[in-house]
Amino acid sequence: MAGPYLGSLLSISILILAFHTSYSQASLENGNEIKSATFLSPKFVLGPGSVENRFYYNIDFPRGHIAIKSFNAEVIDEAGNPVPLHETYLHHWVVVRYYQRLDVANIENNDRLQVRQSDHLFAGNSGICQGSLLRQYFGLGSETRRTATHVPDPYGIEIGNPAEIPAGYEERWLLNVHAIDTRGAEDKLGCTECRCDLYNVTVDEYDRPLRPDYKGGLFCCYDHTQCKVRTGFEGTSRSLYLRYTVKWIAWDSSIIPVKIFIFDVTDTGKRLNVSTGINTESGCQVEYEVEACSTTGVTGNGCIHIKRTSLTMPTGGYVIYGVAHQHTGGVGSTLHGEDGRVICTSVPTYGEGMEAGNEAGYIVGMSTCYPKPGSIEIADGERLILESKYSNAQKHTGVMGLFYILVADRTPKHTTFLDSLVHAHESVEPSTHAWAVVVLLGFAITVGVAAAVHSWLKKGNDDGYQPIRV
Repeated sequence: MAGPYLGSLLSISILILAFHTSYSQASLENGNEIKSATFLSPKFVLGPGSVENRFYYNIDFPRGHIAIKSFNAEVIDEAGNPVPLHETYLHHWVVVRYYQRLDVANIENNDRLQVRQSDHLFAGNSGICQGSLLRQYFGLGSETRRTATHVPDPYGIEIGNPAEIPAGYEERWLLNVHAIDTRGAEDKLGCTECRCDLYNVTVDEYDRPLRPDYKGGLFCCYDHTQCKVRTGFEGTSRSLYLRYTVKWIAWDSSIIPVKIFIFDVTDTGKRLNVSTGINTESGCQVEYEVEACSTTGVTGNGCIHIKRTSLTMPTGGYVIYGVAHQHTGGVGSTLHGEDGRVICTSVPTYGEGMEAGNEAGYIVGMSTCYPKPGSIEIADGERLILESKYSNAQKHTGVMGLFYILVADRTPKHTTFLDSLVHAHESVEPSTHAWAVVVLLGFAITVGVAAAVHSWLKKGNDDGYQPIRV
């Protein structure tokens, strides 16, 4: 009696399994399998106390109309070994998209912007800070090894769209690496925080005098500056690279594009004069100082410096990813909505050892937000509050309070139960899918047997037979 029921349910289960297999094959046939490529930056050489802060134009990067799914990077030596932060501190790395005219020679590396402005156009992110330091598409710092950058399905960062590339130009990419060799440093933290006295610097890289109250930051640790090392320390120079891995898929209509927004807690609302092309932006300062709480009569671990700013979201949408960027001393950052709701909180992980990725005293990772699709929405023109917290048990110079979010203008269409089985997150291994089908198959068999027994019992009653009851 159980045969018809089991047969039907087994057929459904087999159909589910067959559907899962055909879906995987279809993804491969459509060219949407995830592709991955690892590249090396141009070589840079650092000795004890020296600084690398160069701009590399036209770096290797995936080509075509694609969706970026993740971007990860780290500093390595010539043998390919990861270099720990207590030897070479990765202050930051950023990758910027730009367009270059087809009829001009390549921009020379580290030439900054000393070419005709019309020869290249920067394609910044969608954020409200579009100065030269915050228009990147990708970028992190010491936290790079242990910070998730994956863009969840079905979203992607769209690049290479022919419709967006100006006529007569081609899409290219710029890399900036800011690394500080602290081997033998007299004050490692001071070197990483770019304290001007340790670098013996009184002018910036353009020979402009620094403000008298400027004690440390980017203006004091530019390319080829030298931080103070211990007397008698001997160390050799070595060749290093930024190794970066990009993952992507071919673009198609099923992918939902996301916009990149980068917010800065130092933003005062003043903006770049776009009409003249003159950089008069003073709103996004990128860095700030944290004074020691002992100056106000408060000491101990309870000293927390909080910096806040109010920002206006130009165009809203659904948040699908969020992460903050902080330096040593940071204890977390939160982006709030206009009504006070938490959009995303990102907190640092500090290392506990000596190996690369777990260096004691350094921020080695930042927590990320992956909200449930549709659960976090920001309205057009909504006023946001960005809050950055640092421990100020001691003074910190040149710290940052940036927040990076990805926003989509729509969410995926609702899926059925069967769809949810085959549209699982990319991090789920195929074996997990198979087990899900096995579990469903077992459930189907159980239900089938129960249904058959119930029918037999019912039929027995109808025929006048009484089942044995326990």
